[in-house]
Amino acid sequence: MVSILPLTLTDATAHMRGKKLVGPVSLTLAAEGFTMIIGPNGAGKTTLLRLMHGLQRCTKGTVAWAVPNTLARTRQGFVFQSPIMMRRTVVDSLAYPLRLRGMGKAAALKKATSCAANFGLEGLLESWAPMLSGGEKQKLSLARALIIEPDILFLDEPCANLDSRATREIEAILQEVQARGTRLVMSTHDMGQAKRLAQDVVFMLHGGVHEHSQADAFFMAPETREAKQFINGDIVE
Repeated sequence: MVSILPLTLTDATAHMRGKKLVGPVSLTLAAEGFTMIIGPNGAGKTTLLRLMHGLQRCTKGTVAWAVPNTLARTRQGFVFQSPIMMRRTVVDSLAYPLRLRGMGKAAALKKATSCAANFGLEGLLESWAPMLSGGEKQKLSLARALIIEPDILFLDEPCANLDSRATREIEAILQEVQARGTRLVMSTHDMGQAKRLAQDVVFMLHGGVHEHSQADAFFMAPETREAKQFINGDIVE
């Protein structure tokens, strides 16, 4: 199967009600890796993720996949900071995206059951999804996004509202998923998390990409004063 990657943004810009939110951004995401998007509040992290995924309209420039957009849309996923739960059981929530793609009910439920076990949800198959704990909801969101085996998964601060135990569980899942070949692009406000997970870092400031480099190089020797200040926990304006 041909990969939908790389993803190439060329002067990509997003506006809302006449106000520029992000851009112009020129950036290429290779077929493999774990990219962490960081930056101060309001820097444009979420908007950039939405722009790449297609949830935010590109008003100028281009966002181009290696395949037609109609195909690319079917082979990517997005996990929100606040999990969106369907009014269904856990197993039915997991089976839903498979059913949308034409899989038979029995086969979809079988795959959903297997997927739930991989995410530690096997004891919650018949639980009502909206009643799960925060960590369980986020694991269900991850499982639901990954059950279609996407080429790339975008994540918008998925651990922001979780305690340390749930965060460790989510991080372990992400590392395993990335090791199996899924391309991950994730925003975070947690520098410790970024250092633990990132293979490359996109540092955003004022709606633009201020730096993009390999994680080791970025954290050891950032190229700009603003990036150094941000890593040190100083206020960046």
